[in-house]
Amino acid sequence: MKMSSGRCLFCILWILIVGMPAAAAPNNIITISTHYDFKTLLDRLDAAIAHNNMIAVAKASASAGAAIRGVAIHGDAVVMVFRNDFAVRMLAANVQAGLAAPIPIHIFEASDGATSIAYRPPSAVFMPFRTKALTDMARELDPIFQRIVADAAGK
Repeated sequence: MKMSSGRCLFCILWILIVGMPAAAAPNNIITISTHYDFKTLLDRLDAAIAHNNMIAVAKASASAGAAIRGVAIHGDAVVMVFRNDFAVRMLAANVQAGLAAPIPIHIFEASDGATSIAYRPPSAVFMPFRTKALTDMARELDPIFQRIVADAAGK
């Protein structure tokens, strides 16, 4: 059976639109360049988290792990940030949202030594769950995370 060129074009467009991977969607990552060295920025992030009444639930550092193995890479760390009262509300709204928290804040160093801090706003993190309770909670968290990152970056 032969397919018409119009039908073939429709199929190609359908595959391109519907079959597009999720990674092709905007990721909503906010990145801010700083003038601090990596260690200072990490310390400032810790202080900003505490100052904004949040908790550094976990930290992971690719550069620290590489150093243990004797490999030198540019500074790179992720600090997972949240707070239990928000966690309880999140789980009450949608237990699957537990996959989205704690929210990571990424600090990284470029080859020239410049450092940046990046994060996804909670409203973007919790958007896929589409519940009013999570949307409301994310709206509370957005300015908190914005302040944390701005405080750390000295902005």
